Amino acid sequence: MSAVNPPGSPKTSLVPPQDAVAPVRHPDAPAPGSPLGAHYRMCFGCGEDQQHGLHLKAWAGEGVSVTARFTVKPAHQGAPGLAHGGILTSALDETLGSLNWLMHIIAVTGRLETDFLLPVPVGTELHIEAWATAVHGRKIYCTATGRMGGPGGPVAVRADALFIEVQVEHFIENGREEEIHAAMEDPDQVRRARAFEVNP
Repeated sequence: MSAVNPPGSPKTSLVPPQDAVAPVRHPDAPAPGSPLGAHYRMCFGCGEDQQHGLHLKAWAGEGVSVTARFTVKPAHQGAPGLAHGGILTSALDETLGSLNWLMHIIAVTGRLETDFLLPVPVGTELHIEAWATAVHGRKIYCTATGRMGGPGGPVAVRADALFIEVQVEHFIENGREEEIHAAMEDPDQVRRARAFEVNP
């Protein structure tokens, strides 16, 4: 069940309303070109301790944009020798979620719509670019593209998304108790804070 749409309600539009405003990069956001690092060591998208995760690496871009890379591994297959569509969607979602760091907003994915344009073979390095397009209240509208083989390569996958701003209590009240306590007891203050910044 979606947190954004109760059962039977219409889908939330991915098109910003006319009175939406432009996203604003926070003055304390990492400088363009800075690596963003993993927000949580066990995150499937970016966590360094997640054995079969994407191990996606992301960098701050200009304005409210992010670039990222990940290599499709054998564990990421759907059809023989090809990336699973859900894995590609996860990579886009992870990159889109990183946009919130640039605005210093805690947000979760409300809706994500993916277009698959080309098959992506195992061994491919996918280059992803994501950018926020508009903000309307707690809603953040954004889009992403994934290109094969380099930033100028063919577009294999793209997505439009809507993120919803939440408070940190969203994670504390809904996460599994063991992981919440482990993250909160991490002696590294920065890692402790970042574990709750983004949850795609």
